Amino acid sequence: MARMTVREAISQALREEMHRDERVFIMGEEIGQWGGTYAVTRGFLDEFGERRVKDTPIAEGVIAGAAIGAAVAGLRPIAEIMTINFAFLAMDQIVNHAAKFHYMFNGQIKVPLVIRTVGGGGRQLGATHSQTPDAVFAHFPGLKVVSPCTAADAKGLLKAAIRDDDPVLFIEHATLYQQRGEVPDDPDFLIPIGESDVKRRGDDVTIVSYSKGLQISLEAAEKLAQEGIQAEVIDLRTLRPLDTRPVIESVKRTNRVVIVEEGWRAYGIGAEVSSRIHELAFDYLDAPVRRVAQFEVPLPYNRRLEQMALPQTDDVITAVKDVMYLK
Repeated sequence: MARMTVREAISQALREEMHRDERVFIMGEEIGQWGGTYAVTRGFLDEFGERRVKDTPIAEGVIAGAAIGAAVAGLRPIAEIMTINFAFLAMDQIVNHAAKFHYMFNGQIKVPLVIRTVGGGGRQLGATHSQTPDAVFAHFPGLKVVSPCTAADAKGLLKAAIRDDDPVLFIEHATLYQQRGEVPDDPDFLIPIGESDVKRRGDDVTIVSYSKGLQISLEAAEKLAQEGIQAEVIDLRTLRPLDTRPVIESVKRTNRVVIVEEGWRAYGIGAEVSSRIHELAFDYLDAPVRRVAQFEVPLPYNRRLEQMALPQTDDVITAVKDVMYLK
C-alpha cells in the first residue's frame, strides 16, 4: 500500500494504463504542455510524446466527437473535458452517439471511451462552473457513470473504466484532489464498475452517498458515534449501473436511511435511490427516507453563501437525528 492524494492516484492510473496498452491515449484542453487544469497530467507530454498526449482546441463537441471516432476505430481514448459544466456542449456526442452506438449497430461496434471531467462546488467558481449534474448523464442507458471519493477508488475505478469496452463518464470532484488515502501498489488493481461499497459499519441508521457527499457523511458518522449513534455509510461509487443491493440489505437492518448528495434534490440521484428503497424495503422502514442535498438555487460565488447552499456535515447529523426521532 502507498499513501497518496486523489490527484496522484488518478495520475498513476493513467500512466500505468498508457504503459500497459499503446492504444490508450489522452486528449483535452491544456492537458499537454500545461499538464491539466488540476495538474493530473503534468509531465505526460514529455513521457509519452505528442502522438499520445494531444492538446485540443477549446471545443468540447470536437473533443468528444473525435474521441468517439478514435474509440470506434479501435483505439482507447481518454478525453478530458475541463469541467462537467462544459460537457453540456458535447451532449449530442456523449448521449446520442457514444451511449447508443453499441446498441444501434447490434453490438458490432464498441466504444471503449473514457471521458474524464470535474464536477462539484466549493471552489468559488460561480453558478455556471460549479454544478453537479451527475443525474443528467446517469439517466441515459449505454453510458456508464462513475464518481469516486477516495484515492483507492479513484485509481481502481479509472483503470477499470479504461479497460472497459463501453463509454464511461468519470467524474472527479474539484475539492477532493488533495485528499489522501491508502492505495494498493498492484498495477492491476481494479475496482469493478457498478459495485457499491460499505465504508463504515453501523446498526442504527444507514447513510447513502458518493463523491464529496461521502466525505461529509463519514465526518457526520464519526460525530454521531460520539453520541452513541452508529451509522452505516455506503458509497455508491457508480451511478450507472447503480448497485443498491448493499443499501437494501443495510436498510433492512437499520430501518432508517439518509441519502446525501451534492446535487440539487429535485430529480436527483437521491430521488432514484429513495424510490428503490421504497420499492424493495418499504416494510422495513421505521421513518421516512430523508434526503440531504444542495439548496435549489444556482450556486453563489460568495464563499459564505456558497457553503450555506452546499450540504454540510451538520445537515447530515440533523437528518440522522430526524429519522431517529431525536431532538
